[in-house]
Order: sequence, then C-alpha cells, then structure tokens
Amino acid sequence: MAVRLTRPRRFDVYVALGSLLGGLLLWTLGLATRPHTESYVLLPGRWPVLLPLLVMAGCELLRRTAPRTALLIGTAAIVLDTVTQGNLVTILMFTDLMYAAVLYGPPASAHRIPRITGMLSVAGTVVPFAVRREPEALLLGVVIGVVAFAPAATGLIVRNHRDAAEAARLRAAQTALLAEMDRTQAVTAERARMARELHDMVANHLSAIAIHSTAALSLDDPKTSQDALAVIRENSVEGLAEMRRLIGILRDSSGDVEPVAAPTLDGLGVLVEGARTNGLDVTLDTAHGTVPAPVELAAYRIVQESLTNTLKHAGPGRVTVSLAQQDGVLTITVTSPYGDRDGPGAPGSGAGLVGMRERAALLDGTFEAGPEDSPDGKVWAVRATLPVHETVEGDTA
Repeated sequence: MAVRLTRPRRFDVYVALGSLLGGLLLWTLGLATRPHTESYVLLPGRWPVLLPLLVMAGCELLRRTAPRTALLIGTAAIVLDTVTQGNLVTILMFTDLMYAAVLYGPPASAHRIPRITGMLSVAGTVVPFAVRREPEALLLGVVIGVVAFAPAATGLIVRNHRDAAEAARLRAAQTALLAEMDRTQAVTAERARMARELHDMVANHLSAIAIHSTAALSLDDPKTSQDALAVIRENSVEGLAEMRRLIGILRDSSGDVEPVAAPTLDGLGVLVEGARTNGLDVTLDTAHGTVPAPVELAAYRIVQESLTNTLKHAGPGRVTVSLAQQDGVLTITVTSPYGDRDGPGAPGSGAGLVGMRERAALLDGTFEAGPEDSPDGKVWAVRATLPVHETVEGDTA
C-alpha cells in the first residue's frame, strides 16, 4: 500500500530554495565558519560541507508538514556539519527547524523541546568548564543556547500567544452565540407574551359578538335582535379600546414592558358585570389583601379567560368566581356548568388554557382545568394558585 506524502507548503519551498542558494553562494566564495586546522574538524575541505547543507535544505521542506521528523534529521545534519569546516546557512536553517518544531509540532513536543535544549545549554556550559577549567570552555554552552535553546524558546512564546489569540477568538464566538440564543429566546418570550395579551384582550369581546350575532340571525324577533345588537356594539367598542391600548404599548419606545393601565383585581366587578350583560349568571366572591402587580394581572387575566371560555362553551346555569388568599397563596377558582349547550357557541383553539397555564408557571404557581362532580351536577372547574410574596418577579402579560 503506497504512502502518500504530504505536499510541502509553498512558503517552505521558498525558504528551502533561498537557503540552499545562499549556502551555495557562501560555499562558492569559500566562506567557511571554521578553519581546517581546528582539532574537531574531522572532514576538512570544501566538498564535505555540501552534504549537511543539502540535507538541511531538504528538511526545510518539512518544517510545517512534519516538524519533528525535520528536526531529527536536521540534528544529525548539524552534528555532521560540526565535524566539517561548516556553513553559516546550515546553522541558520537548523535554528529555523528548531523554531518550527516548537511552533507547528504537537503540544507535548512544544513544551519538551525547550526544556531539553535548556538543559543541554546548561550542561554544555558547566561540564566543559569543570573539565578544562578555562573560560573558553563556556562558549560551547553559549553556542548551544544561541543555536538551539533561543529559537525553541522563541517558538514557544509565539505558540502561546497564538493559542491565547485562538482561545480569545473561540470565547468571542461562544459569547456571540450565547447572545444570539438569548436574543432568540427573548424574541420568542415577547411573542408569546403579546399573543397572550392579544388573546385575553379581544377574545372575550369577539366571542360575545359571535354568539349574539348568531342568536340575532337565528331568531326572528325584533326585540331579541335589538338586544343582541346592543351587546354586539358594546363589546365592539370595548374590544376596539383594548386593541388601541395594545397598539399603544407596541408603539411605545420608552422601554415599559407592562401596559400603562394594567387591569387590577378591583376591576373584577366590572368584568363580571360585562359577563352578565353577555348573558352569563355569574357570582363573585373575593377575599384577598394586597398582592403584587404581576400576580394581580395574572389573576385578572385567568378570570377573564375563564369567563370567555364559559361564554363560548358552558351550558346554562350559574357560574361562580372565587378568589381567596391564605398562607401567602392566592387561589382562583372558576366553575361553570359542564354539558351540552343549547344555544349558539363559538369555536375555540385551546390557546386560552395554554395562556392561563403559562401565566401561572411564570409566577411559580399551579394551574389545572377539567370537569368535576359537584352537588349541583357536573361542572367545569378552573383552579390556579399564585404565590403572593413580594419577592415574586416576572412578566405575566
């Protein structure tokens, strides 16, 4: 099975070619780094210098694609260059291989190579001086430090800065992603809030209009039609007023989240009176103290939506609305007859129950609705409990 070699980078090809040409120029001019009279020059002459130069130029092609392999081969080449008269470009290419091995190599090698070269620099300084006791012996450690440790340390510094920049970029991307998620959630929550507000504001009036208009069309009685038209007009006017108020909220740029004149529990009497005008037999029983504004608004909307559902779906009979506050909890109960409806009704989408459940959940309350058995027969009961302690926070609109 053939092994496919990684193609060298274009920049690495330029570095290798430029270094080779520079080394050949120095070789042609006879500019060696050491005279042939040195004791450690085992291969004197011009031609032995070419072999480490060519090998080192080939290693430069692998400086980024295979940095550790290039450094190992380059180390052997620099040792060979040491026993020749040497070439300055060969030494410079080795320092570049050391730098590239730390910068582009694996993280383990990036931290291991500076430690190894640092220890070699210290050993190259201490051991020769301890053996020969001559100041010139210190030069070996200096040479190792300049050729090996300095480029390795430089590569580690550059790598750390690059990793820090990459980490900062990732954190910025994560922050932007979280901000986008928060924005999406805020938009979704605002759309749900406005949907609940719009439904609760107009559903009651539109349901009354639909039921009474159906009654007026089905009965050929001028008095009944006149009464139905009066109720239709009243609900139309009130519905338009609610719509104008909602539009004003949407156009308000002051940053207010709550409606300017949010309904309160003191308005339950008017709400019940309107339900009676629409033909419901409603009794109201309230026993509560001062409650926070979010709880007050949620309780009002739950009662309003319950009466709307009663108007659309309940059979004939008495409707009871009860509010009681005890042990820091406001309990809301609305019961209505459950059974077949004789008169006209209005279609429902189920959004009202969903909205009431969401309002209770936003205040850490509970909500349940369904048929129950009572002494007066089967009824549909809506029950909600809302905490009324002052630490309640939330938007229930």
